[in-house]
Amino acid sequence: MGAMMPAINMSNEPENEAFLFIADMHSLTAVHDAEVLRKNTRMVAAAWLALGFDIDKNVFYRQSRVPETTELTWYLSCFMPFSRLSNATSFKDKATNISEVNTGLFTYPMLMAADILLYDADIVPVGKDQKQHLEFTQEVSRKINIRYGNAVENSVFVVPEAGINDQTVTVPGTDSRKMSKSYKNFIDVLSTTDKQMRKQVMSINSDSTPLEDPKNPNHFMVDIYKLVASDAQVQEMQASLKAGGYGWGHAKQAIYEQLLVFFGDGRVKFDYYMNNDAELEEKLQIGEAKARKIAVQTLERVRSVMGF
Repeated sequence: MGAMMPAINMSNEPENEAFLFIADMHSLTAVHDAEVLRKNTRMVAAAWLALGFDIDKNVFYRQSRVPETTELTWYLSCFMPFSRLSNATSFKDKATNISEVNTGLFTYPMLMAADILLYDADIVPVGKDQKQHLEFTQEVSRKINIRYGNAVENSVFVVPEAGINDQTVTVPGTDSRKMSKSYKNFIDVLSTTDKQMRKQVMSINSDSTPLEDPKNPNHFMVDIYKLVASDAQVQEMQASLKAGGYGWGHAKQAIYEQLLVFFGDGRVKFDYYMNNDAELEEKLQIGEAKARKIAVQTLERVRSVMGF
């Protein structure tokens, strides 16, 4: 709801060509279990495809299958001051326990920059928490353009712009905080059984207001419902809560039933791809061939101007 579906909607616009990838190399900063990494990669791939990302119109690939990414990361790192990277929020947040911070986390912004600059991206959809990393990308690309470019603007790299959607809502979790796996307050809408998902929905925090009494029509539970229900359905729930005789259990059941409707097709497709490794692999390799064709051309341009 927060990232994947808005990105897919943006990719479906006729004027856009989207490059979306599975950041499996990025994940190595935290995931050091090979089987977990492989499983996560398959699940992410299956989720994008299940939710309708069009791989014929766009490009979908695993980051690790485009080795040009790591070569460009090195070139970019040689033009980014140490002091700038040490000010990255993602690094500073963990730097209090510096012995546990790996170098990959420190250079993370340059790997992200390589992901963007390899494909001459014009717009990068980012959340506000990633805005600083995109600023690093803009900074290092401009620096290289000035050093090696000619009179033509963007002659080495296209300097990307941020596509920040201020209308994007924070998805509330079952405890009212931002939904996050780290908080264990999430509802898994694709990879669970119906029974498991219902149990997660029924764990949403409520209060002890008696069934017959009116209830808060603006409870965060309603905000969850808004994400998957029509305006008329939301208004009906709010009216029922205000009138009384409608319990939180009724509201949770409505959320559960609407999640099954909203994600019904996606749940079926996700299960299909998770049980058809060969087809999933084939679709990824199609995107990786497209991505490498472009990445190679960009890297040849960079090598040439730098003297390699």
